[in-house]
Amino acid sequence: MRPIHFLPLTALLFLPACQNKKAAAAAGPPQMPPAAVTVLPAASETVQITRLLPGRIDALRIAEVRARVSGILLEKTFKEGGEVKADEVLFKIDPAPLLAVKENAAAALVRAEATQHQTKTQLSRYESLVSSNAVSKQQYDDAESAVKVADAEVKAAEAALKTAQLRLDYATVTAPISGRVGRAMVTEGALVGENEATLMATIQQLDPIYFDFTQSSADLIALRRASKNGLTQASPEQSTAKLILEDGTEYSAPGKILFSEATVDPSTGMVTLRAEFPNPDRLLLPGMFARVRVVQAVKENVVTVPQRAVTRAPGGAGSVMVVDDSNHAQMKTIQTAEAVGDKWVVSSGLNPGEKVIIEGLLKAKPGAAVVPEPFQPAPAKVETSQSAPAAGKKG
Repeated sequence: MRPIHFLPLTALLFLPACQNKKAAAAAGPPQMPPAAVTVLPAASETVQITRLLPGRIDALRIAEVRARVSGILLEKTFKEGGEVKADEVLFKIDPAPLLAVKENAAAALVRAEATQHQTKTQLSRYESLVSSNAVSKQQYDDAESAVKVADAEVKAAEAALKTAQLRLDYATVTAPISGRVGRAMVTEGALVGENEATLMATIQQLDPIYFDFTQSSADLIALRRASKNGLTQASPEQSTAKLILEDGTEYSAPGKILFSEATVDPSTGMVTLRAEFPNPDRLLLPGMFARVRVVQAVKENVVTVPQRAVTRAPGGAGSVMVVDDSNHAQMKTIQTAEAVGDKWVVSSGLNPGEKVIIEGLLKAKPGAAVVPEPFQPAPAKVETSQSAPAAGKKG
């Protein structure tokens, strides 16, 4: 009879545990749950191609007020730095010498008219006598020539009188245009207009006002070439201009593009453009530096994605992660064109409506299952100021 061997109780308990470990090892490591990601469908929209270009403010019109006759300045009748109207009196030059010249011209006209009357009377007498040979033909011809000379002298005297009156009027210096006048360049008692047209003041018209800016010719060529690929020139309603001031703020009133120069500056390769802005409050002053945001073209039915969803390879190629119909992440290589705001315009590689992963890119692996949720933009933060609690007191 063979002896019976009994296993210890601990060995009996160890057998099921080994079996469980072998089963777990055969099943593999525990599976991670699908990653949660937020997605946003690729949009198909019409975008505006804008440029941010530098330039300076220029006055609409500039008029230099100069002395057109010589004399002593008697009076300045305007407030420096203020607004003046066209034909408003600014300066008064001593008119006495000019008045004397006018009176002399008037006397010369009277003398010429008297001579003219005398020659005409003599000619009328000779007309009745020449037929009866009471006067010679030579005398009649001389009288006729004397009348013509007298007529010419009268016209010359009249012109001299008009010139004298014009110079007398120039003694009262008026504003040629309406605008803001600067400081006076001469003071009372100064001799002006002697051998030169003395600069007396400058007037600038500031409402509306010009903004002259530059753009590279290469950029303009690229825009025109792109027009063959679905890019259209902006209409007058779309080609508005927004002015960005030196402190980074945007000017309240939009402007309009007036023209672009037909030539390129050979030293800089830039083309000058001009925009016009309303300036009722005189906030914009000539010489100020600013930048302008201009809508230069429109592209219709293009695919756009947020810039944060695009990753770049070392070579510059772009890619996005999308979620397919079975909720698996897939990587797509895309070609991007220009940036519009916080979006990229996608030229190829992505179709409208494809669900692009915005958040959770690090957790989503190509081919892995994901749990997509609609992307919700963060609401704008409203900052409120609160007074600090007084020292020694609880808030």
